Formats: sequence, C-alpha cells, structure tokens
Amino acid sequence: MTESNARISKAVVPAAGLGTRFLPATKATPKEMLPVVDKPAIQYVVEEAVAAGLSDVLMVTGRNKRPLEDHFDRNYELEQALSRKGDEARLARVQESSDLATMHYVRQGDPRGLGHAVLCAAPHVGDEPFAVLLGDDLIDPRDPLLARMVEVQEREGGSVIALLEVAPEQIHLYGCAAVEATGEDDVVRVTDLVEKPDPAEAPSNYAIIGRYVLDPAIFGILRETPPGRGGEIQLTDALQKLAEDEKVGGPVHGVVFKGRRYDTGDRGDYLRAIVRLACEREDLGPDFRAWLRSYVTEEM
Repeated sequence: MTESNARISKAVVPAAGLGTRFLPATKATPKEMLPVVDKPAIQYVVEEAVAAGLSDVLMVTGRNKRPLEDHFDRNYELEQALSRKGDEARLARVQESSDLATMHYVRQGDPRGLGHAVLCAAPHVGDEPFAVLLGDDLIDPRDPLLARMVEVQEREGGSVIALLEVAPEQIHLYGCAAVEATGEDDVVRVTDLVEKPDPAEAPSNYAIIGRYVLDPAIFGILRETPPGRGGEIQLTDALQKLAEDEKVGGPVHGVVFKGRRYDTGDRGDYLRAIVRLACEREDLGPDFRAWLRSYVTEEM
C-alpha cells in the first residue's frame, strides 16, 4: 500500500485508440489531434495535468500517432518564420505546447484495452501513485477535478476515481460504482465496480469518467486480470479487486464531479464542446455568440 503522504508527480495519458467514431477524419489524423476551437483535444488534457501539479507526463501511443509527439516537440522552422515576421502572439502559442511538461512516450503495441494501456506505464511510473487522464473527457479548468482527486489520494492513500451522476438509462455506457457516503459531500467510498452494467442491475447511477489517481498496486492486479467486456483488459475490473480488498492497495474513493465536462468522444458532444468553449472565449465569444443567436433565430 502506498503511503498516504506520497507526492504525486506523474500523469499517464492513454492515446492509442483508433478513433473509429470519427472516421474518415481519423483515418490519417489521430483523434486526439482533432481541434477543439484552435487547440487539439490532447493539449487540454496535458494542461489539466500540469495545472494539478503533474509535470511528468507519459503518453501511451500506438501506430500512426507520431503527430502527438510532434505537437509537444519544438518546431524550429515554424518558430523562426514567426519570429522573422514579428508575430509574437502566434509564436507564444506555438511554443506553449512544447514548454508545458516533461513529455515521455511508450507504444501500446497490441490494442488490448485501457487496462493494458495503463500497464504499459508501469516501468515509467515505478512504485509511485499516479494519475490517468483519458483524452475524451475535457474538464473545464475552472473546475479543478484532478487537483481535488490528488488531494484526496494524498490524504487517504489508495486510489481515487472520478464519478458523475448520470440518468439511469445512460449507466450502461459507463463503468458504474457502488458507493458509501463519507463525511464529505463530494467524496464517497467505493465498494464495488461494474463495467457497463444493464440499467436494471446497476448498483447506482454513479458513472466513472476519465480521471483516475491510482495506487501502483494496480499494476500487479492488471498483470493477472483476464480479458473482460469486449475481450479487452478492463481497468474497471482491476479497480474492483482493489475496492473489495483494501489490504492489496488501499481503499478506493470516488470524487463526485458536478462541474463542467466536455465529452469529445462522441461527434455530437464534440460539436457542442466546441460551441461552448468558443462562446466563452474572450477573443471569439462576443462575435460568435451574436452570430449564433442570429443563426438560431433566422435559420432554425
């Protein structure tokens, strides 16, 4: 079990998925590089990790994911061209991604599920607690979910997962947690986990969303976890083992999130995320909101 005062410094970002829901756009472009307004989705995720104090980021990639590495690397030719033009604003935006964090990369050679992708991080993470951030869930920086999860893990030890209350008819789309109340309104004790249950059999309407802070004991469990739903090694199945026996790697807690979340894993939600974020931008928002009002009034 990890000492509860161990300082978390590493984040793992699984990014090996094929992005089939966004074909043909993702035939040659990683889904994580699809722009959300004017930044790729993956940059929002790395920025969130850094804002929570996790400046060491390991990205688990696969074939055809080289643009991810290029995005967080320096582009000297582009930087020099912008510098010669005196375009300091765009130069700063280009350099921003390469200065965000210390980036590392490992390939998930065989796409065997999220649990397997997390297991690929074991040599880099070692015997330390660490965070996992999934790129499909963008969390608004005004609602610091990950920082709260880190705080809970450092106090309680074990692992912490992010939970969101969803409509009962939607729970089959998520991993689901059975929980017990604690003395804090936004923190629960997780007693059981089920991957994408039938709504009639779901233990609650608390859905797991794409943020985790994990005890390194998860690696040993993942090595012994057989393929589950979809023939893949499910992280939820390994977390269920931790939840049922805290002697293995400490307790499992959940932070119940009630803030702003942008789901970019679905085409419709991806478009809604772009509209919401564009409306809130100081440089784009006023004109865009005016156009949007006009469009809805006149065209719809």
